[in-house]
Amino acid sequence: MNTRKLGKYFEVSEIGLGCMGMSFGYGPAGEKSAMIKVIRAAFEQGITFFDTAEVYGPYTNEELVGEALAPFKNEVLIATKFGFNIVDGKMSGVNSRPENIRKVAEESLKRLKIEVIDLFYQHRVDPNIPIEEVAGTVKDLIKEGKVKHFGLSEAGAGTIRKAHAEQPVTALQSEYSLWTRQHETEIIPTIEELGIGFVPFSPLGKGFLAGKIDESTMFAEGDIRNILPRYTEEARESNKALLRVIERFAQEKEATNAQIAIAWILAQKPWMVPIPGTTKIHRLTENNRAISITFSDSELAELTSASEEVKVLGKRYPDAMEKSTGL
Repeated sequence: MNTRKLGKYFEVSEIGLGCMGMSFGYGPAGEKSAMIKVIRAAFEQGITFFDTAEVYGPYTNEELVGEALAPFKNEVLIATKFGFNIVDGKMSGVNSRPENIRKVAEESLKRLKIEVIDLFYQHRVDPNIPIEEVAGTVKDLIKEGKVKHFGLSEAGAGTIRKAHAEQPVTALQSEYSLWTRQHETEIIPTIEELGIGFVPFSPLGKGFLAGKIDESTMFAEGDIRNILPRYTEEARESNKALLRVIERFAQEKEATNAQIAIAWILAQKPWMVPIPGTTKIHRLTENNRAISITFSDSELAELTSASEEVKVLGKRYPDAMEKSTGL
């Protein structure tokens, strides 16, 4: 697997591994030893970039990632996140007060079994704390040798500019895929101008774009897809139109839907590093093989255009969740 640069100095594998779903968000957590095998298989397949957060669990995902990567901790790069209150074991509103940022940094270092956090994202913008103060706190942590790079997640263009002026932002993590394209208008041009890398999460649309989910699929209790507007029975039936577009290109390339969806992101910009998640080694292998798929300019334009013609039914999150969750 080749590498890509996020920002000026952060070089990572061209695909990373999103570890959230191993512990959080998609029903019961995976069995620990099995998840460790998946994470270590990712490293063996060339992945050096792993994504987690304190709220995934909470805490258990960082602990899992720390244990799994301990034998290779000097050969991998780990991104984690701050920015929420955790009350009685549950995420409870945003909190990017400087004292909380520092607290999260210290505790994440211990759970991850590392001496420095490679990439420290603000998980969601806190409207109560000026972004300059947040960036300044991370800047101090960088000076102290506890953090290497500063990142933002799901931030707007204005926020990105203000943060970057205080402390250079290495990467923005936001949802981006063939059916989530809202960042192309303002966000992506902004980070390109500023030299900030992009880390798309949910590049497979939380699984739908892989083509294995239909209107009859049942999700486990606690799986976020039970409450997502795009995952109602009606929406899943309607959104098959996008799957048909992807399937056509998959057949032409002798690839899977998942590989086409990931390869499309890789083809957008050389500073985009998607982080698909999985709990299965065979899916991990399938996803990673997307790096071998290339598009000609005309093929890429055709796939982009054909996908844009499909009207996706359903918002990505319920309105309240759009404003308050860290998913």
